[in-house]
Amino acid sequence: MATFTVNAHRFDPYKNFKFRVKWDGRYVAGISKISALKRTTELVEHRDGGNVSTDHRSPGRTKFEAITLERGVTHDTEFEKWANKVWNYGSGLGTEVSLKDFRKDIIIEVYNEAGQLVLSYKVFRCWVSEYQALPDLDANANVIAIEHIKLENEGWKRDCDVTEPSEPSFTGPA
Repeated sequence: MATFTVNAHRFDPYKNFKFRVKWDGRYVAGISKISALKRTTELVEHRDGGNVSTDHRSPGRTKFEAITLERGVTHDTEFEKWANKVWNYGSGLGTEVSLKDFRKDIIIEVYNEAGQLVLSYKVFRCWVSEYQALPDLDANANVIAIEHIKLENEGWKRDCDVTEPSEPSFTGPA
């Protein structure tokens, strides 16, 4: 079984509830959910002309799935501003799309229970393909209003400069 190298005493894997997202050099407020980072490589099957019974398999194109970011509705307009760069309704002929800067690289950071950075992924050339400003509104519900953006991307890569931190030990009050 794989072990932690710096914290040999640690048995549990990292939890998925401490994370932050950064774009344009700053953290984005209030993100409560991020969909999985997932890539799929297509299968290419082929066979030799003289061998009718055996297929050979090799990798084909790799596709990276879109990533969805969710957060509670607030007065922060970062999701909307980015979505408007892809299509801004009513902005006038020729200015509906911001071709210069509608793509962004984002960074997803994962933290351990003590708040130490343990993993970081850079997601390349993202753009907003779906924006939900408000969910269904229901006067009988007891839930938070959530907005979300769906980000198409051209791949992601783990930041190998982020290494396992030495975890602190707290003794508590005496």
